[in-house]
Amino acid sequence: MSTKFRSIQPALLALLAIFGLVLATGCSATGGRPRVDEQGGGGGGVDTPRYTVAMVSHGAPGDTFWDLVRAGAEDAAKKNNLELRYSSSPQAPEQANLVQNAIDSHVDGIAVTMPTVEAIGPMAHKASEAGIPVVGLNAGMSQYKKYGLSGFFGQDESIAGKRAGERLGDDGAKHVLCVIHEQGNSSQEARCSGIKDGARGAKVETLYVNGMDLTSVESTVQAKLAQDKSIDYVMGLVAPVALVSVKAVDAAGSDAKIATFDTNAELVEAIRGGKVQFAVDQQPYLQGYMAIDSLWLAKRNGSTVGGGQAVLTGPSFVDKDNVDTIADAAKKGLR
Repeated sequence: MSTKFRSIQPALLALLAIFGLVLATGCSATGGRPRVDEQGGGGGGVDTPRYTVAMVSHGAPGDTFWDLVRAGAEDAAKKNNLELRYSSSPQAPEQANLVQNAIDSHVDGIAVTMPTVEAIGPMAHKASEAGIPVVGLNAGMSQYKKYGLSGFFGQDESIAGKRAGERLGDDGAKHVLCVIHEQGNSSQEARCSGIKDGARGAKVETLYVNGMDLTSVESTVQAKLAQDKSIDYVMGLVAPVALVSVKAVDAAGSDAKIATFDTNAELVEAIRGGKVQFAVDQQPYLQGYMAIDSLWLAKRNGSTVGGGQAVLTGPSFVDKDNVDTIADAAKKGLR
């Protein structure tokens, strides 16, 4: 063996050892739903104990909004070397049971949505009293402090609704149909009320539908539009409802325009194509990410985020003028 080769052998072995450590780190589990990123997946980006956290939402099966929330939560869990246990139910009693399950499992932190505060709030408070860090996201902003939650990540739905109403008024809307897809959801009621406040004298009518049955949503919206030709704007409160409303408008022979809260990849293309005028974006990925990241911070060094105030992730508007800036992220399931 030459002297030159012997001189580089220790350095080569050291590099191989480091590469082996990188590979080992890249193969650790992330918890939650299996998910592979463009680099083939990866373990935690920090050298801290592996904690277990739960996220309990009111997301309904098939609602793409919650895929975005969960994607953000999973990315934060991966970065922070956390095991994430995600569960959801649109039914308040079942969602409360899921929070109880998290408490019984002695998780290290809980992120929870509270669309029906009187049902979910007491259970969240129970977790907090048990010494589990609890934060809220998406729904329940007005009362999260009452139930002992240390932080909240989302948008003020009344403000978001008012800004949407102002935009509808600027566009000349005279009769707006606000479609609520989860009856009893206080956040959705607040959106429609805000639209009434902001729409400058336009008539705002509420239509209740079952958001878990999009075929039924389409037929109900179509029937309403066929019955009342004065409706000139349909305001969905979630992207899938807005997209089927596009079909309902065509089938009813209506001239109504469509707008919505929230986005997904298909909705982005609908805005590009002029089928949907705009979306009110509350950045669901960011809500999921920040909620889980804050739980890690609470365990890491006792940090709280927001200084006693909710951290606002919206509202902002996505329309034909700026839709291209989020199009790539939307295709990847991040916006």
